[in-house]
Amino acid sequence: MQTRTLGRTGPAVSTLGLGAMGMSDAYGATDRAESIATVHAALEAGVTLIDTGDFYAMGHNELLLAEALRGRDRDSYTLSVKFGMLRGPGSAFGGPDCRPEAVKNFLAYSLTRLGTDHIDIYRPARLDPAVPIEETVGAVKDMIDAGYVRHLGLSEVDAATIRRAHAVHPVADLQIEYSLISRAVEAEVLPTLRELGIGMTAYGVLSRGLISGHWTAGHTAGPDDSRGFSPRFASENVDHNLALVDELRRVAEAKGCTVAQLAIAWVSAQGEDIVPLVGARTRERLAEALPATELELSGADLAEIEKAMPRGAARGDRYPAAFMSGLGVGN
Repeated sequence: MQTRTLGRTGPAVSTLGLGAMGMSDAYGATDRAESIATVHAALEAGVTLIDTGDFYAMGHNELLLAEALRGRDRDSYTLSVKFGMLRGPGSAFGGPDCRPEAVKNFLAYSLTRLGTDHIDIYRPARLDPAVPIEETVGAVKDMIDAGYVRHLGLSEVDAATIRRAHAVHPVADLQIEYSLISRAVEAEVLPTLRELGIGMTAYGVLSRGLISGHWTAGHTAGPDDSRGFSPRFASENVDHNLALVDELRRVAEAKGCTVAQLAIAWVSAQGEDIVPLVGARTRERLAEALPATELELSGADLAEIEKAMPRGAARGDRYPAAFMSGLGVGN
């Protein structure tokens, strides 16, 4: 697998990253053994970037990764960790906490759970409106200077916040949702990243399975599956969105690939400074995603994809209303 460098100051990572959240949280029942086997399969396939968050199932995801990564050469993979989202019993979200003292506290817990002496990319999961970004970044910089963190990342912030953070310490990458049906970053955020020499790790490239080609009309989310609360999966929107996927399937079949592979390859084709993250929870889904790294899209292919799924064509917000207000950009 080839590599891409995250910005001017970040690490070189595989052209496809593995998002581990779904192995512990958000999408219903999980299988610990299969999750660990999927991490192993990703590493063996050359995937080096693994993304998690300390609040994914209240630390469960970090503990799972610690088990999956045990015995591996620490320099053979890159750990991206998000922090700063409070949760309570019953998994309720309690908002962000990005105070400097909280940053260092969260880091200490993550280092212990992951069984490592450093985090490669450390990032606040969301902007804390009560704490200037300069203070949060300053705390991460302290941890970089102390050797506990290698690089600063950001997540889901707007262009102005990126500039303020980058003025305190160089930002390696911004993690943000980017897919065929989530393209708000193209207006201001992506040009700002490129001006400043900051990379992007794109999550949600399959829109939580909606544009994977595997979600079908009439399918409903199971217990503990966050898609049951997602506007894009709501009954008044999902049939319209799946009709777009059917159009994308036509292009994929002509290209000789799956819908998921086409959607991943489209994100990757938007620039050498972008690394898609796939939230594969099983070896089967990982095996489907991997060929996307070798799928080349011509100008004609990109035009057909744009025709099938034009920007802004999807219905419904990418998050429930309560979460949209905490995002730096919209849909």
